[in-house]
Parts: sequence; structure tokens; C-alpha cells
Amino acid sequence: MTARDAADEAGAAASQSVSDLSIDQLREDALSLARSYGTLSAFDVFRRARALRSEAEHHRGLTQVPAQQQDLLIVAGQACALLSASAFDLGALDDAARLARSAALYGELSRFDPLRAYATGSLAICAYFMGRPSEAVRQARTALTYAGLGDTARRRLLSIEARAHGHLGDRERATRALAASTRQDRGERDELHDDVGGEFGFDEERLLMSNGSAALLVGDGPGAEATALRALALVASRPPARQSLSVRGKAAADLAAAQVLRGDLDAAAVSLETVWMTPAEQRVAGLLERTGALRRALTAPAFKGATAAVTLGEQIEEFGRLSAPGQLGTGHGLLAIDP
Repeated sequence: MTARDAADEAGAAASQSVSDLSIDQLREDALSLARSYGTLSAFDVFRRARALRSEAEHHRGLTQVPAQQQDLLIVAGQACALLSASAFDLGALDDAARLARSAALYGELSRFDPLRAYATGSLAICAYFMGRPSEAVRQARTALTYAGLGDTARRRLLSIEARAHGHLGDRERATRALAASTRQDRGERDELHDDVGGEFGFDEERLLMSNGSAALLVGDGPGAEATALRALALVASRPPARQSLSVRGKAAADLAAAQVLRGDLDAAAVSLETVWMTPAEQRVAGLLERTGALRRALTAPAFKGATAAVTLGEQIEEFGRLSAPGQLGTGHGLLAIDP
């Protein structure tokens, strides 16, 4: 009877599993979506990531095999992180934060710390966009304590921390975090930020773009201008299929802001020509935040009565109105965020 019971239980367990091939396909779908993120609209990413998360959860309900459960938790968590990123890009900050918390929970349940770190970094970004930079610093530092992170993950988190300090007006700590973000070269990798990459990655042009924004936040116009120019040059050096429209638009907006800071409206107008080239579906929250800050800078007393400032301000307003967040109504508050 014992042998027969054991055989029956083994048979029942075998019936409560799914094909490894199905899991492999879901893992491949997550990788493909992450790597194609920059070429898709935020709407498309959200739709595909939602379907991927639903499929992963469906399969997870069909298996009792621990290894398969873990694999499916990781896939569902990656999908949730991409949902958060796309919600953020659409300007739905509350939803982006909620989805990032869910992604962090998936990382915790699956014991996959790179996912926890990525999601916690996303929470930090949401926090400073929602006017809570001190919380953003705390979240970024928490994420840095997770085990198993590679150089790319640490670069991203330190860059996020630098921008959070910038929002606090703490130039010393922002500068220190900026310097640390460029010194992560231990040759260490992790399975999410490096092996999957794409939206989970953080290549050199994204680092430069983010650090240029941090320099602007602490009033370092020359540093911001130099860093933005380096980011734009690096994007231009990539093959056309690998050029990030998002990074190019944000870096060009930062360059224009630095030029406005030194009073050169003509140079800013030239830089903004690159921003105007960004398709409506790629005009995401991070770009609108930058153009919104630039719009406010153009209303400074130094530019009172300047025709160029008025013209640029009108172009910025029209640019935001035609964006995806602008059409959804979720981008309205982005124009009011303090730099």
C-alpha cells in the first residue's frame, strides 16, 4: 500500500506541472518586450505586459513544482515592472508606484533581488516626481543594499539617488552620488539588468542623460550642458535601430535648459529642434517634466518681452498637448513639477 500510495502521489504531482517549453516561451516574451521597450509606444508596452503577467499567473496556478513556481514569479514580476515603467511614461504616477510595489513583491517572493532592486529604484523615481525626494533617497539606498547586483544596477540606483538629492537642493550629496555612479566598474553582472537588459538596463547614454538632469537640479549649467552633449553624441553614434528616441529627446531638453540658464535662447531653440522630432507616442512623462521646467525658466524676468522666449514657450505647450500623457489627461500635473 505504501508503494502504491507513493506512486499515486507522484503521479498527481506530475499532473500538477506545466511544460518547461511554455515557461521558456514566457521568459523569452519578457526578454523581447524589455529589449523592444524603446521602440514601442507606452500603450503597446502596457497592453503586452499586462497580457504577459496574466499568462504567467495562469501557468503558475497550474503547477506545484517549486522551480517552475519561481520561474513564473520572476516572469510575472518582470511584466509588472514593465507595466510600472509604461504607466510612469504615460504620467499615471500613482499607478506606476503601485505596480512597482507589486514588482518588488514578486522579487521578494521569488528571492530574486535584482528585480527587487529595479522595482525599488522605480519607486524612488516615482517618489521624487510626486514631490517626495527624501523618500526617493531612502528607496534608492535601500535598493543598493540588496544582494547580487551588478555594476549596471548600481549605476542606475546611484544616478537615481543623485537626482533625488538634486530635487532636495543638496549639491554636495548629489555630486557625490554622481561621481559614484560613474565609478561602478567591478565587472559584475546580474541576470536582470545585464542579461535581460533593454528597459532593465542602464547604458552609458542613459547614465549621462540622467546625470545631466541631476546637474541641472543643483544649478550646474556648464556640467549639465557638457553631459547632455556627450549623451547626444553617444546616441548619434549608435546604429539607427539602436538609437533611443527617449534618451535623445530628454538629453536635448536638458541641453536647451542649460543654454537657457546662461541666457542663450538662440542655442536653446536649435537644441529644441531635436526635442520636437520626438513622435507623440514617445513624449513620455520624463520628457514632459523637462520641457515643463524649461517652460517655467522662460518666464524669468530676464526674458520678459523677449519674442524668442514667448515663441519657445508656445511650442513647448503645444508639444505637451499632443503627447500621449497630454491626450490622456495624465500629463497635466507634470508641467507643474518644480525642477
